[in-house]
Amino acid sequence: MLKIGQINELTVFETCESGHYLRAQDSDLEILMPLSLGPKHLTIGQKLEAFTYYDNDQVLMATTEAPNALVDEYALMVVVETKQFGAFFDWGIKKDLLVPDTELRLRVHLDEEHIVRICIDELTGKIYGTTKINPYIQDSDFDIEPEQKVTVVPAIEEDLGYRCIINKKYIGMIYHNEIFQDIYIGEPIDGVVKKLREDGLVDVALQVQGFKNLVNAKDKVLAYLKETGGKSPLHDKSSPQDISDTLNMSKKTFKSTIGMLYKDKKI
Repeated sequence: MLKIGQINELTVFETCESGHYLRAQDSDLEILMPLSLGPKHLTIGQKLEAFTYYDNDQVLMATTEAPNALVDEYALMVVVETKQFGAFFDWGIKKDLLVPDTELRLRVHLDEEHIVRICIDELTGKIYGTTKINPYIQDSDFDIEPEQKVTVVPAIEEDLGYRCIINKKYIGMIYHNEIFQDIYIGEPIDGVVKKLREDGLVDVALQVQGFKNLVNAKDKVLAYLKETGGKSPLHDKSSPQDISDTLNMSKKTFKSTIGMLYKDKKI
């Protein structure tokens, strides 16, 4: 079944000078893939995966380019053009994504980055974006759970931490007091789910929580001691900043880890 705004498996049924015509299984809809949006040489019956969407003239199109996000996903996008009727964002493909003025939470400006959710008009199949994401956050239907590894994209720095996009499907936070590495806006990093909140947000961390964190920290401290010849200037009176700079862990984690290693008679 063809899904607009998603990656579909398509089959070539006709070729022409300007491109190729494709169909999805169990669908009679003709999908145009111009030569500029996919491989130049395709044969009748050949299958390929492609992103499908309607262009401004309501022609069904396909491209092997990968957009930043599919329908019902979030992405951090850059404003590339502003108009009275809305703003266009870089979608990662040749076609820019329109966020209509009615879907803009705030006025946006050229080159700004904003969290955008990809939406579709179910009646027309037209894809658009929105920065009014709160209703979608509140309706989050989680398919993740605490301690699960996730991909995190820091999007906005706030007083408490970084507003993030998680697995392209959820919005959440990484808190400043739990960050022990450099963070760059827009660059994906590995994270771990801490808490699924009732308001639809997700608290995430960049290290495994609880006991698992201490186990990993034990290995890190032992490896550090091996590198320093068995001695370290760090101790329970060291400043939190010195511990963070040296081991990328909090002072609380460091003290708990030292206690566990002492109990295990490893230090």
